[in-house]
Formats: sequence, C-alpha cells, structure tokens
Amino acid sequence: MAERRYRVFVYGTLLTGEDNHCVAAPYVRAVCPGKVNGRLYSVGPYPALVLGEEGEVEGEWLTVTEEGLKAMDELEDYAEGRDDNEYERIWVHDAHQPIEGYVYVYLPEKATGLPIISSGSWRRREEKT
Repeated sequence: MAERRYRVFVYGTLLTGEDNHCVAAPYVRAVCPGKVNGRLYSVGPYPALVLGEEGEVEGEWLTVTEEGLKAMDELEDYAEGRDDNEYERIWVHDAHQPIEGYVYVYLPEKATGLPIISSGSWRRREEKT
C-alpha cells in the first residue's frame, strides 16, 4: 500500500535548516520553494502568517507522510475542531505556481499589534511595528 502524502507550506522554524525542521525531516519526501499571499508577523522566536491579498510570504512546500503531518500538527499545537488552537491548518494555493496544500495560519485578530516582518521572509526578517 502506498504511503499517504500531504503538501504543507512552511515559512518559519519548519523551513529546511531552521530550528524545528527536525520535526518534519524524517517524513519529508520532497521540498519545493514557494510563496503565498499574505503577511508575516513575529511572535518572538517564531512567525505567524495571516493570509490575504496584501504581500507575499516566502517559504517551502514540504511533501510529507501522514506521520509528518501529525508531527507538524503537534508542534503547531493544532487539533482539528478545537476552539483554542494557536494556529489553524487550512488549504492554500501558491501565489505563482500550480501547487496547493495545507498551511498553518494565525487569525487576523490574533496578529493585531504584532511586529510585521516586512520582507515576507523568516530568513530575511526585519520587524516593523
């Protein structure tokens, strides 16, 4: 039986070479650069993405196994149907490529007052309040 695979857009500590990539790494089957429409905010040691028309956020599309998706859900403290998730996992399309999959996002009201990462890139972050 073929293993089930999922595409997940990552834009912060799950990026290749970043602090939490080790959570996904054993389950990654492919990596592709990408961008989604939205704005990136700093929550201190990690970022938060708010989807929208304004701006683009750089990241990577990870193709992971079902175990990888579960490991990332645990890292992001996400549980389907729970009211108090820090992040929500939703379906998104790449801004420029015919790629789609899951992404962990912040709700806009949670990002109010957080510094904006104006570059749209966690790796090239400079915060503006």
